[in-house]
Amino acid sequence: MGTPDPPRVCAATGWPPSRTTALARSCHPGPVVAVSVLAGALGVGVGLDGVRGVLLVAAVLSGQLSVGWCNDAFDARRDAASGRRGKPVADGSVSRRAVWTAAFTAGLLCVPLSLACGPLAGTVHLAAVAAAWAYNLGLKATVLSWLPYVIGFAALPAVAALTLPGSPGPAWWAVTAGALLGLAAHLGDVLPDIDDDLRNGVCGLPHRLGATGTRLLLPVPLVAASAVLAFGPAGPPGRWGAVTLAVAAPAALAGLVLARYWREAALAAAVVVAAADVALLLVRGAAPV
Repeated sequence: MGTPDPPRVCAATGWPPSRTTALARSCHPGPVVAVSVLAGALGVGVGLDGVRGVLLVAAVLSGQLSVGWCNDAFDARRDAASGRRGKPVADGSVSRRAVWTAAFTAGLLCVPLSLACGPLAGTVHLAAVAAAWAYNLGLKATVLSWLPYVIGFAALPAVAALTLPGSPGPAWWAVTAGALLGLAAHLGDVLPDIDDDLRNGVCGLPHRLGATGTRLLLPVPLVAASAVLAFGPAGPPGRWGAVTLAVAAPAALAGLVLARYWREAALAAAVVVAAADVALLLVRGAAPV
């Protein structure tokens, strides 16, 4: 945080609207919205009422905003050196100071919002946000780079269930599936940037495996999550479980085979399987039966 801002490539003309837009883009809006919507859907799945559901989404949204802004501010110099597009801090559209301020403000707001969901729910969520910050601040360059993703995704169904009156806790299979999806998310997120990351000294688990090893490993946690979601709850897998199982393995295999001809095939197949897994998780719910 003590390093100077990267050179400004395009000058900002003032906060409204150019810098405001740049600040919004620097929070990683896609993942922020996706995770917040998923949290809301999980809340509905476990039966949260309106007020508790809104608190859950607000807590997750503030946490995700803080993590996204932290990531862009901390990585600004590396992003500028790599010439990565779509990085407002790196191209000078907004200052690092402004993004750090936004990150800490969202992080501070996340504390009371998380605890308002309940002591256990709040503690679990804040631990997940802290793990994500640790990833941004250096853990991503170690062999434990996968851990914050596993913690974060496992925490989502746990926090949703713990926000219920009485904090009944989540089903084991929901947390396990979330952790597996988190591992897959890490592998898929890093895969396109492995070469740039290595040139900049980032050496997390996917980088140590290499692009080929990461591509081969990516389907494993996804298919495993499908199996956990289908067979973890009591009773038969049901129609949705059977559909997910029927999609997961063939899609993953097709992605690996087609990767010889299309570089993004494995990642595209992983997105298909992940979407099926998330849909099944929402159908199954996250609270214990």
